[in-house]
Amino acid sequence: MTKVIVFSNMYPAAQHPTYGIFVKNQVDLLKNSGYDVKVIAIHEPGKGKFEKITKYLSWGIHSLSYLMKHRKSISMTHAHYAFPTGMISLIGKKLFNIPYVVTVHGGDLDKMAKKSARIAKYTKSILQGASQVITVGEKLRNDVIEDYGVAPQFVEVMSMGVDTNVFKPMGQEEVRLLLNVPLNEQVLIYVGNVIEAKGIIELLDAYKQLKETYEDLLLYIIGSQKDQRFVEIVKEKIASEAISGVEFKDPVSQQELAKWMAATDVLALPSYQEGFGLVALEALSSGAKVVATNVGGLPYLLKDGVGILVEPRSAVSLAEGIAHALSNEVTRSQHDITQQVIQQHSSEVIVKRLGEIYQKNGKGTLK
Repeated sequence: MTKVIVFSNMYPAAQHPTYGIFVKNQVDLLKNSGYDVKVIAIHEPGKGKFEKITKYLSWGIHSLSYLMKHRKSISMTHAHYAFPTGMISLIGKKLFNIPYVVTVHGGDLDKMAKKSARIAKYTKSILQGASQVITVGEKLRNDVIEDYGVAPQFVEVMSMGVDTNVFKPMGQEEVRLLLNVPLNEQVLIYVGNVIEAKGIIELLDAYKQLKETYEDLLLYIIGSQKDQRFVEIVKEKIASEAISGVEFKDPVSQQELAKWMAATDVLALPSYQEGFGLVALEALSSGAKVVATNVGGLPYLLKDGVGILVEPRSAVSLAEGIAHALSNEVTRSQHDITQQVIQQHSSEVIVKRLGEIYQKNGKGTLK
């Protein structure tokens, strides 16, 4: 019998292997730990407004039909993202008395809930109706408590976790040979969607400035290029300003990404907003240095010298941070603190904590 139903508006498929990969990774960990989990998710982003609406309606109807049919065997549901995903869990609780937890990832509060007063109201109902709200970062926890009136004891900070069996230090020369990355150059990478809100323009400006001092510096931009309008702006900027040494890479598998993390010297994460910054954790676990903007959950993750924080939307600050990372060795104390952070967010620890939440709030035995 199915015990836990995971709802997500993002989940990988063959055509989109990295779309919501963090949700799949967590589900796989739960299954490997003995939990009976079924996923009902949207596997690819819609291309237009009509297609998105159609996708969500179809997914919503399928989800509610499943809850109605299997309501006696379901112990609880787990929604990733508050709205709209959490609406299914909220309806399931009201109609069938199925408890639920919801994981808030950032965009659901920073963007979606701010689109209208109605969505903000729905978000509040979803969060207040949950047995437990999980936030991937400290700032999000504060937002859930202060802006949505959820009692602190019902809000827990828990990242999606990093698989330290995948993301781990490897021989840099070896992985660079595998990836066809020059052995004697300094390497800077960005991992994520190529969109304006990720600070790509500032990254290029900072990189161009750094090239005046670090002639051997290379920049690899790894991620989805679905926003073709912005991608064209970026590529036109590179061409018109003659910025050399920039290479784009399509999204890669987790195993391949781990190689890139181990091959790089510095990961740059210049986002305007960031719920947690999982790629930063993956880079740290792989032995890379991290330079990121002082937004969202990043200052909590990278505090105490674990990473270098810079001002958002500032190419100058970003360039200074990357230069500092390139020219400074990691001290023993910084290394020890970083290892503590990685252990705290390891997938083994995360799945244990999540299992405890399930056992506490679900109906019946979940394992």
